[in-house]
Amino acid sequence: MTWLERIYPALKPWLFRLDAETAHSLTVKMMVISHKLGLLRPLGTGQPVQCMGLTFPNRLGLAAGMDKSASAADAWAALGLGHVEVGTLTPRPQPGNAKPRLFRLPEHNALINRMGFNNPGIISAVKRLEKRRSKAVVGVNIGKNFDTPNENAVNDYLYCLKAAYGTADYITVNISSPNTKGLRDLQAEDAVRHLLTTMKKEQAELKKEHGKMVPVLVKIAPDLNDLQIESLARVINEINLDGVIATNTTIAREAVAGHRLANETGGLSGAPVRERSTLVLQAFRMLLKPTIPLIGVGGIVEGSHAAEKIQHGAELVQIYSGLVFRGPALIRESLSALSTK
Repeated sequence: MTWLERIYPALKPWLFRLDAETAHSLTVKMMVISHKLGLLRPLGTGQPVQCMGLTFPNRLGLAAGMDKSASAADAWAALGLGHVEVGTLTPRPQPGNAKPRLFRLPEHNALINRMGFNNPGIISAVKRLEKRRSKAVVGVNIGKNFDTPNENAVNDYLYCLKAAYGTADYITVNISSPNTKGLRDLQAEDAVRHLLTTMKKEQAELKKEHGKMVPVLVKIAPDLNDLQIESLARVINEINLDGVIATNTTIAREAVAGHRLANETGGLSGAPVRERSTLVLQAFRMLLKPTIPLIGVGGIVEGSHAAEKIQHGAELVQIYSGLVFRGPALIRESLSALSTK
């Protein structure tokens, strides 16, 4: 057991006395400092996995949202994670929505957030990533600025794709956050076809320019109905997208009904989204070409939940909210569970 695993149970009550966003920011800063001091050690290992033309040290990664500014990728990787996804990043820096905007529901191992893509801007983040030393795969999650109308959204995504292409190992198109007005409308069939087709065309040009192929993925919502899932899968198959991340947070509240924070607007993550997220993952696995991989994320609070995502069609998995409640123990448990898959 590492010192981090020993100390987290003692730190957790203190962190939970702080508001959720302050605790989040402090945790990321502590991670960076600990890494610089050489104090972080892998919490487990795993077998390398070939996916999207990349070699992942293992199947476990960090989901976007934990490291919005791309300031701690090496620190997270030092804990043994096989990949780290940073962002969501937008063309211009933006502060995000008004505070408070992040809430814990400990009784449900859940979070509600309406952060609103607060980030330093894609250029600033890429400069940080250029200095990384980790062998972990690093993904860059991109979005549009809050004041960019949907009819111009493709320009924001293209800007971010071009800015990140030379540095990222893969790039995720985020059209599923519920916290940027109208963003999820981009999941509609015609809109998503235009956006992703344009991204794939630009990817081909950037491949020639940089001499490497950087996979482009899309991150989807758990709140899609059957028809929406079918239409999205149809588009993804048509354009041979490189991968899909299933899923983002949910706007549903049935699982936390009656909780004093249940009516807070934003995306619900953590344990309550697990079942729906896995169902959507299964549906896409059945509908997508076998050559298009899935990354499963949503509701992983135990190691067995990570293995469950693999059993239902994912090639890789990601964690985030579960780390808030379980700490580093979740990384060790998940790596152990995934090592048998």
